[in-house]
Amino acid sequence: MLFINYNISIDENEIHEDFVRSSGPGGQNVNKVATAVQLRFNVTPSSSLPDDVKERLVKIAGKKITKDGELVIKAARFRTQEMNRKDALERLIDLIKRAIVVPRPRRKTKPTKASKERRMEMKHKRSEVKTMRRSTIKTEE
Repeated sequence: MLFINYNISIDENEIHEDFVRSSGPGGQNVNKVATAVQLRFNVTPSSSLPDDVKERLVKIAGKKITKDGELVIKAARFRTQEMNRKDALERLIDLIKRAIVVPRPRRKTKPTKASKERRMEMKHKRSEVKTMRRSTIKTEE
């Protein structure tokens, strides 16, 4: 079990890990050993996450989510498979923790009278600068 918080935990069977060759550090070892980890977690059919958390997770993950609703995290920062595996799991946990937080709704506000006046004053000053740039000499024909 992968514990996220006191009421959400993910079964290890829902997470699939593939080990692939890394393009990162490792010298000649890079061409021989599969140290990079490709972690896959299918978000949509998962029974571990509530529906609202799933929706926010899909939004937060962005391009990491496939069309089928599968979250793919590739970790190749370290030279060892175990460190990359830990890194991928930590990133998954971090994404889910961010999805758990319910965003506060935005309250619409109107600009204050002072801010409107400041805006109009800046527009007036800018207008004066532009009028000063114009050439005032006109030749009569």
